Amino acid sequence: MTDKQKRGVLFAILAAAFYALNSPLSKLLLDQVPPTMMAAFLYLGAGLGMAALQAVKAGGGLNGREQKLTRKELPYTVGMVLLDIAAPIALMIGISRTSAANASLLNNFEIVATSLIALLIFREAISRKLWLGIGLVTLSSMILSVQELRSLSFSAGSLFVLAACICWGFENNCTRMLSSKDPTQIVVIKGIFSGLGSLIVALATGEALPGLPSILGALALGFVAYGLSIVFYIYAQRELGAAKTSAYYAVAPFIGVALSLLIFAEIPSVSFLIALAVMIAGAYIVTVADAQ
Repeated sequence: MTDKQKRGVLFAILAAAFYALNSPLSKLLLDQVPPTMMAAFLYLGAGLGMAALQAVKAGGGLNGREQKLTRKELPYTVGMVLLDIAAPIALMIGISRTSAANASLLNNFEIVATSLIALLIFREAISRKLWLGIGLVTLSSMILSVQELRSLSFSAGSLFVLAACICWGFENNCTRMLSSKDPTQIVVIKGIFSGLGSLIVALATGEALPGLPSILGALALGFVAYGLSIVFYIYAQRELGAAKTSAYYAVAPFIGVALSLLIFAEIPSVSFLIALAVMIAGAYIVTVADAQ
């Protein structure tokens, strides 16, 4: 592994560690904040926090080192914003209808979505080992989504989380096309426009504004779990590409699961433990395949 690849792996793991806070802490805040409103404040926290950071960088004369977005990247920028409105709304609805640990683990399906879209649309290569890992992650996601094995009824919460992962799969590939540009500028655009879009949807559907402490909590979580995470994710994509970054990012759901089990004292079901074992195997194979 080259120094460039090692740097990319480090950035991907940092992105994962920050994002891992999202499911368990969002689950706590969803008691006071409606799902769509929660999605709005998470992205607004990312956008406003990064805008402040960008202002600090500009004051120190550091912004000139990064390339700015141009009209050429407009289709990918618009796609990124629209997908970032849909994905977190679906995720927050999913988290509100399933356990935090279940939602955290299901987030690994983003690997599958990102890799398949990277292959089919953007022509990134996928090895046999990566296909095997993708298959195991998919199997684990199916186990987590089935609420009752006898009747094969599906958990609505799990399906919403999977829908969010598919949206983020497309979004990750859009962001990959922008990864040579200033990551801070990308997050500001992502955060503010996606956040405002979600806020409009929330108000239009009759969701009420929560109290100020809940708003500040969601904004702070958004800055860390979305803002800082996205910046490091973009840096990782520069070095590794969309599919490989997504593979190393797979550590995030397992950190989220550990935090969820600790915070909520949840007792895992047998199906959850089976899915966890399959997911660990799949994530390991994906990581090994992309490290070679």
